[in-house]
Amino acid sequence: MEKKWLSPPPTGSLVRHGDGALSVPDDPIIPYIEGDGVGVDVSPAMMRVLDAGVSLAYGGARSLRWWQLAAGELAHGKFGEWLPADTVEAIRTHRVAIKGPMTTPVGEGIRSLNVTLRQELDLFACVRPAAWVEGVPSPLKDPSRVSVVIFRENTEDTYMGVEFPAGSDEARRLAALVAEVHGASLSADSGIGVKPISKRATERIAGAAMDYALARGLPSVTIVHKGNIMKFTEGAFRRWAYDLYLREYREKVVTEEELGRGESARGRVVVKDRIADAMFHDLTVRPEEYDVLVTPNLTGDYLSDAAAGLRGGLGVAPGANLGDGIGLFEAVHGTAPALAGQDKANPSSLILSGCMMLEYLGWDEAAVLVRNAFATTVGKGDVTVDLAAQIEGGVELSCSAFAKAVIDNMAS
Repeated sequence: MEKKWLSPPPTGSLVRHGDGALSVPDDPIIPYIEGDGVGVDVSPAMMRVLDAGVSLAYGGARSLRWWQLAAGELAHGKFGEWLPADTVEAIRTHRVAIKGPMTTPVGEGIRSLNVTLRQELDLFACVRPAAWVEGVPSPLKDPSRVSVVIFRENTEDTYMGVEFPAGSDEARRLAALVAEVHGASLSADSGIGVKPISKRATERIAGAAMDYALARGLPSVTIVHKGNIMKFTEGAFRRWAYDLYLREYREKVVTEEELGRGESARGRVVVKDRIADAMFHDLTVRPEEYDVLVTPNLTGDYLSDAAAGLRGGLGVAPGANLGDGIGLFEAVHGTAPALAGQDKANPSSLILSGCMMLEYLGWDEAAVLVRNAFATTVGKGDVTVDLAAQIEGGVELSCSAFAKAVIDNMAS
């Protein structure tokens, strides 16, 4: 049977995983999904920049071997389905991949291709750093105060898509069950969704957030929740996260409550918790007080975009979806079909996500080169159309010209 992907590269080696670590060859095959809409512009720009960074960092001794997979509109047009199983299996086998923005099909069986990939590959951690880059326009008076990383649980909560339309037999049966066991009367015209949050998933994401903070010497991890209202889901998320930290990380953490009783942090990570609406407030007025946030799925989605807005928008926001020895890196913005193929889109989100991918591979030298060159380019005011009008003296570059400017600034 014909495989439902595009031609693999003629050479390259597998990234492997064992004993809790990746084994990365000098020529890893990196599957990529170009993406819909402006994916046709931003994905080639990203690959050019990463290739240049890797070549310069390692003198040609290492290289990325790109392999395009079919998903989204490309796959639907070629194979009649939005996300072929072969594409999912290729990412699972090769362990490290990157993708452009993807359309969510309307009227199809899949609610969201992004969510489907996360669930099929068990990519339980959505990691979204938000740190301002000098020169990027921001609504804050002092955006340098923003430097936070959000760890969003990626597999549960309302994003599981377990819901039933108003008037359906399933909705009526659930309403009857709620009335019987809870005493609440749901309106007959209610659509009903289910919000599962488990101890296992909570501990996985909470542990990943703490490990990240400890590895980077960050001073705090904040549990974000709406446990004052949803006591047995988000309230349990808070409780299970605290229990994990006090059980598995006791010598490495101190709670905010303990600090209030006079205990010293003594180099330990401070564990805080905030109700979600209060966290939105604090992220806006005192973002410097927060380093790592760990959240349930829906809250993390909201907070990630809010934090991206404070640093300059989704166009410059990177993102990663991580599982056990597998990482899928992505542009976090939409497909912007009106700009597709015009060489006007901003490739920054995908380039910076590519930097996260390089770090995941252990190729930190290349990631630093690319990230520094990006900062230099933006600092000069050389940006794409979405940012140029917001920067005094900004120079408007095409998508491909921006990528060239970043590459040129690597060697300068």
